[in-house]
Amino acid sequence: MSLRLEIDGAIARILIDRADKRNAFHLEMWQALPRLLDRAEAAPDIRLIMLQSATEGMFCAGADIGELLTQHKDLAWLAANQAAINTAQYRLARSPKPTIAFIDGDCVGGGCGLAIACDMRVATPRARLGITPAKLGLVYPLHDTKLLVDLVGPGQAKKMLFTGALLPADAALAIGLIEEIADSADALAAQIIANSAHSCREIKLFVRRILEGQAQDDDASLTIFAEAFAGADFAEGVAAFTSKRKPQFP
Repeated sequence: MSLRLEIDGAIARILIDRADKRNAFHLEMWQALPRLLDRAEAAPDIRLIMLQSATEGMFCAGADIGELLTQHKDLAWLAANQAAINTAQYRLARSPKPTIAFIDGDCVGGGCGLAIACDMRVATPRARLGITPAKLGLVYPLHDTKLLVDLVGPGQAKKMLFTGALLPADAALAIGLIEEIADSADALAAQIIANSAHSCREIKLFVRRILEGQAQDDDASLTIFAEAFAGADFAEGVAAFTSKRKPQFP
């Protein structure tokens, strides 16, 4: 399958394990990603999902071009592949749990799409990020293009898409394509895991609503805000604050 789930305490690591193909995704891998997300999201002890390579020095070269060249005249395969990519990206972008892409090496095309579908991206100094369909005469999916525009703005998104250039980590950080340059994403993950899972889940939902066009509170958002004051996490947070200790959220 070349894609697997490993549990590391409160972190579910989705490992891309196809080093001989620079972790390029084939159809079965796109189809497998939502199933792995389902498993991670259903586990109550999992607080965060991290997408990373099983092998150091790489992230993902994108879709498997060899497979595409073999199958591109098969209309049924093309439809299945497009549906699988769209489903995987949509589900990853809307996972209820916080997600981090840890990028160590090249993160290209569909691989960059996977990274921008995560909530945050941490890249090592040797990372390079780029989106290259214009070099192949292809078009990037609209959903993934929106994710890119939401991150870096329309001008930088067009520059990336029109040129297909690979950005080093410092350039990616400068335009907001990644959040941190670090040798590991574990420190960021630990900070998130230490906080309220309820807060992170609802805040993530609010951010998604804003990205999809909502600008004003509605009854649902006002209810979520108000009900938090009666929640167990707020009680623990207040108790920890007043006693000057770290909170222990369930």
